[in-house]
Amino acid sequence: MAGQPTILLFLPFLLFPLATSHNITTMLAKFSDFSTFSDLLTRTQLASDINSRKTITVLAVNNDAISSASGQPTDELKKILSLHVVLDYYDGDKLHKLPNRSAILTTLFQSSGVASGRRGFLNATDMDNGQVSLGSAVPGSSLDANFVKVLATQPYNISVLQISSVIVPPGLGDGAAAPKASPATSKSAAPSLAPSEAAASPASNTTSPPVDSPTSGAPATSPAEAMAADSSPAGAPSDVADGPVGESSAADGLAVGGGAATAMGF
Repeated sequence: MAGQPTILLFLPFLLFPLATSHNITTMLAKFSDFSTFSDLLTRTQLASDINSRKTITVLAVNNDAISSASGQPTDELKKILSLHVVLDYYDGDKLHKLPNRSAILTTLFQSSGVASGRRGFLNATDMDNGQVSLGSAVPGSSLDANFVKVLATQPYNISVLQISSVIVPPGLGDGAAAPKASPATSKSAAPSLAPSEAAASPASNTTSPPVDSPTSGAPATSPAEAMAADSSPAGAPSDVADGPVGESSAADGLAVGGGAATAMGF
């Protein structure tokens, strides 16, 4: 009997971890409209990561809204969904009391070590109309997702909030179209350079006849342009081509001058 009080004394400490533990899929199971989001957390193994953490907020998206991202490869999907796990506790009241009406939130994606720049952070802003909007913290990103409602909370341990749409930072998921745009950018830049090269080409033709004109060397703006003109080193074609003409003219002039001097003097 002497040992019984000791057992009762430690019983609350044994029960405390159970009281504070959480299971995100169990919490979402109460909401059928979030079944896809819950399944994707399991598929990407983020559910177990969420369950092992404390002081966390999950930004859940309903079945209709998550469909835009559900077709992504698993590794990309994991990055996108981990951006919806904030490493701090936020409920509705805290969102509406942001310091200076805005905050940068650190996410599970940032802690993974694979997020570059500010892709692992979210921007949460309390708008003028009282609506809290969220989006990627990458500069220039729009705040397209809105806070809808609180789904479930275990105060200061885990909060599950509904937002209106999936947040995809530039370079991930649908945002991966940005790298694909770089070839198009280079192609669109090519025509803009072509007119200047074409404009430089007539200038080289018109200024090349005067051998010692200072502009004859100016059109050779790059070795590539010079090679494109004659397939020879820059500066060589115009000087060689025009050089003999200038030299023959000078020689003829000297010959005529010499003849006249002979006729008059000797």
